[in-house]
Amino acid sequence: MRETELLMPAGSLDVLKTAVVYGADAVYIGGEAFGLRAKAHNFSLEDMRQGIGFAHSRGVKVYVTANILAHNQDLEEVEGYFEELKTVGPDALIISDPGVFMAAKRVLPGVDIHISTQANNTNYGTYKFWHGLGARRVVSARELSLEELKGIRRRIPTDMEIETFVHGAMCISYSGRCLLSNFFTGRDANQGACTHPCRWKYALVEETRPGEYMPVYENDRGTFIFNSKDLCMVEHIPELVEAGIDSFKVEGRMKTALYVATVARAYRRAIDDWKAGRDVFDRNVEWYKEEIGKCTNREFTTGFFFGKPGSGDHIYGSSTYVKNYTYLGTVDEVDDRGLVRIEQKNKFSVGETIEVMKPDGRNLPAVVREIRSEDGTAQESAPHARQVVYVDLGEGPGEFDILRRREV
Repeated sequence: MRETELLMPAGSLDVLKTAVVYGADAVYIGGEAFGLRAKAHNFSLEDMRQGIGFAHSRGVKVYVTANILAHNQDLEEVEGYFEELKTVGPDALIISDPGVFMAAKRVLPGVDIHISTQANNTNYGTYKFWHGLGARRVVSARELSLEELKGIRRRIPTDMEIETFVHGAMCISYSGRCLLSNFFTGRDANQGACTHPCRWKYALVEETRPGEYMPVYENDRGTFIFNSKDLCMVEHIPELVEAGIDSFKVEGRMKTALYVATVARAYRRAIDDWKAGRDVFDRNVEWYKEEIGKCTNREFTTGFFFGKPGSGDHIYGSSTYVKNYTYLGTVDEVDDRGLVRIEQKNKFSVGETIEVMKPDGRNLPAVVREIRSEDGTAQESAPHARQVVYVDLGEGPGEFDILRRREV
């Protein structure tokens, strides 16, 4: 049995800390250049230094993405970027472009290199190719089945690692190589600036009748023809482990701390329960599914793991997320008065019953007894985004607990 890693995304320093506390074995982040999430907050070098220090102090690894498909001007700058990364000490780089790969080998010879899913890694020959060049790990294409992954595991060196996406948004284009965003808006998905046109609503226009829009129906439910459900494999941890996958990757470097905490906590418990015994896992599988359903999602699918997706793996009536809970904030500290300090994310009021989500798996109801501003002024509500407030929730909340409100 190979060791199993839970790999979580983080788009900011606060979310990195959340991922670590809620159960990640490793976190992947993007710097301010050369990653595929240009709209994420991303990390300055100082944020990276702090985040890597926080993670390492708790035995968690940090991987930095540099997985754009590079042009000439990118190669001229990437070596300087890698020189800067020497000062922060990442555990690995995630790379898709061979030119960027060779630059990393020259500048950071002691840092592991993981080959991004953007490199279209669909067969054991590709894995062996990258292993021969010195890569430690390859991230499989999302389009592979469990049987194909088992075949790769059997044919590659035992010291080579397989990383596979097990949760999050699905791309409609093969391994993320989409040109729709570039065509429609000039923002290139392969340069980190995707506008997600796969989620848009489309109509048909006949060339001799401009301005006359005719709806496109796949069926009577709607017209969102590229709108995939989200991947979720939490109830299939045993099959993933038995396939020989080393790292279970969750998509979502633009997600909130609430999303990351919810997913990390559920998968952490599922993996640990599986290690404790199949009977333990089976007994708790409904809890994993229920908890995962509490974060924002577009319903769920198992993607390509058990065969090619069919009509039931897409959403036809809407492109919006299911949102069962609202993120109110993360506890920064508990002061000597017993008040919790948070940076408010969404409005809440005195008298409301909210939920305290704890890293150990407990969800505790709490009544908002009092809200005070930083200068001590009492407030009936916290309506201003990112306002720092002190909240009386009674006994129980601690640092890194997440406050959320049930909406359904």
